[in-house]
Amino acid sequence: MPLRVDIFCAVIDNFGDAGVCWRLARQLVNEHGCSVRLWLDRPEVLEALVPAMQVLAGGENIDGVRLGDWQQAIMAEPADVVIEAFACNPPEACIARMARCARQPAWINLEYLSAENWVQSSHLLPSRHPQLGLTKYFYFPGFDAATGGLLKEARLDAARLQFQADAGAQSAFWQSCGVPAPQAEALCVSLFAYENAALPALLDAWATSAQPVYCAVPVGRSVAAIATWCGQALLQPGAVIDRGNLRIAVVPFLGQRDYDSLLWACDLNFVRGEDSFVRAQWAQRPFVWHIYQQDDNAHRIKLDAFLALFGAEIASPAQQALKDFWHAWERQDVGAQGVAACWPAFSAQLPALRRRAAVWAELVATHGDLCSRLLIFCQGLLE
Repeated sequence: MPLRVDIFCAVIDNFGDAGVCWRLARQLVNEHGCSVRLWLDRPEVLEALVPAMQVLAGGENIDGVRLGDWQQAIMAEPADVVIEAFACNPPEACIARMARCARQPAWINLEYLSAENWVQSSHLLPSRHPQLGLTKYFYFPGFDAATGGLLKEARLDAARLQFQADAGAQSAFWQSCGVPAPQAEALCVSLFAYENAALPALLDAWATSAQPVYCAVPVGRSVAAIATWCGQALLQPGAVIDRGNLRIAVVPFLGQRDYDSLLWACDLNFVRGEDSFVRAQWAQRPFVWHIYQQDDNAHRIKLDAFLALFGAEIASPAQQALKDFWHAWERQDVGAQGVAACWPAFSAQLPALRRRAAVWAELVATHGDLCSRLLIFCQGLLE
């Protein structure tokens, strides 16, 4: 009998929470033969990431994953493994049912990703429910063997290499997005970011750069600012704007598989949040992380912790250019040390950063993928 897994996901903001849970659910089914139910409090959010999905009518099965509304979970028998994503707290009725099981489920709190040092000591820590006696374990994704790894499908590298070696597949991808392919001599950039006051200055820098820049922008939170910069009221998918040496191509909001193709097709990727941040690393291309903003600037500690890891083996000029540009982008700095001022040094170091991106991805992959390692831990709890 396949191992049964329940995943609970409460969508806080944007698409990252649902995106991470959907990737995990699909991998559990397709690579490990698990029976997976994904319980969502806002199932409509997943529709943008999964083109095949329609409005839930109560238990559709897509890519082998059964999708269910959060409130329906209280009537279901608990699975062997119960994963709550990002401390979302499943309904109390579900937790009570778990406590009544003859064999208590392996209960996991899948935490947010961070490179901070404290994560290693917190990974796999138990927390006992004060009334019911259930034990929950904190599972932290991470970049080394002392943490839980990152989500990565078994054939992801093979798919990337096949796509990058196939000019026809790349041409078909751009055609499917409704925009022309990048010019051969252009620096191809994908831009997926939160609102950022520094964006107009960066567009100005690209428009006046010596090398042509092709900027592919998925429909999202950056498009309104780009429209204003272009002097237009609205930009729709398929819009192409030329300004100086910059070409902006607006592409549709992409499902997860197509978004991977976009990352693979580009020379530099601007990403945001957690899910696209991880996918950019597997793409083995230079990237810029627009980290989710937190109160009291707590996100800057996380940003610097990752920069310290990723930049550890990079030569000083590239390391400094990386740090300066990422900080300017995160601060939304349009002053003397803003993104426009930092861009020339950063762009000059893209070859070195590309080499580091490839080495980094291979290094992180040696620690094993999150899904496989999580299953091994849960199976140990159930024995």
